[in-house]
Amino acid sequence: MSDRAALLKGIRAWLVLFVVCLVLSGATAFPLVHELRWTEDVLRSLSVPHYLPTLMDWIVQVRQGLDTADTDYPFLLYGTDWLAFAHLVIAVAFYGPYRDPVRNIWVVEFGMIACAGIVPLALICGPIRGIPFWWTVIDMSFGVIGIVPLYVVRKKIKRLEALTLAPNTALTPAA
Repeated sequence: MSDRAALLKGIRAWLVLFVVCLVLSGATAFPLVHELRWTEDVLRSLSVPHYLPTLMDWIVQVRQGLDTADTDYPFLLYGTDWLAFAHLVIAVAFYGPYRDPVRNIWVVEFGMIACAGIVPLALICGPIRGIPFWWTVIDMSFGVIGIVPLYVVRKKIKRLEALTLAPNTALTPAA
């Protein structure tokens, strides 16, 4: 396998991993009410309230809030439907770099900027919305973890670009 083919294969593998995680993350925003009920049941069965009461209190509070919104103000949950949709749309954008990484590196860089933007968003909006700091750290971890595969992909794309341009530079006359 040539260096170019190996780089392309690695780029595509990392992109598929990132897109799968993005789609899963988005898809979980649709059934929030049911997920929180299920999560609460699972945590209780694992005796989490005994070992991590603060976590359990937070899960219960969020579940109660979602239950109230679902019962009395279901239109509020429409916002999480749009959040899920946005994840899916962004995931589709990564088909560009999958198909032609060098030409569409901007999508990867856009994703890296979005991942970096999660940190200030969580730090600013978390306290405004009354989110516990430890949960804000969990939210920020999505950006920190998400940027890793994109950074790897960007480095590989730059190497692929150098390989692609290398034969052409030999034909260019020196100034």
